[in-house]
Amino acid sequence: MKKLYWSALVYMVLGLAAGLYYREFTKALDFTGDTQLSVLHTHLLALGMLFFLLVLALDKAFALSGNKLFTLFFWFYNSGLALTAAMMLVHGTLTVLGNESSAAISGIAGLGHILITLGLIHLFLALRKALPGKENAEQRIEAIR
Repeated sequence: MKKLYWSALVYMVLGLAAGLYYREFTKALDFTGDTQLSVLHTHLLALGMLFFLLVLALDKAFALSGNKLFTLFFWFYNSGLALTAAMMLVHGTLTVLGNESSAAISGIAGLGHILITLGLIHLFLALRKALPGKENAEQRIEAIR
């Protein structure tokens, strides 16, 4: 559970730093157009901090973190989000500087999205495994008797 807390905290710091970077970098270069830097702040706070706080609550309720599927979720999701956010940062910075970004940046960002998807699949599999089923309900009834 502590790694979920630390993940949420790190994403909060990164999200706030991304907002500061966007504001100061675009102001320093008098940039007024659209850039991915403007949404990096929100992505890190929503998909990072808020998401991991939600998963922390799910872990508290269903003891997910002892599951191998949960470990796979954690690493797939974190690596995917980090990769996607890094490519947003690179692409947005290039846009502000007036440079074109290459197809490689989009491809790497796509890989990040694939990793996030794999992480979410593993989270739902871990959650399904942790939810009480018919056999779990019968075991709880027997334990009460």
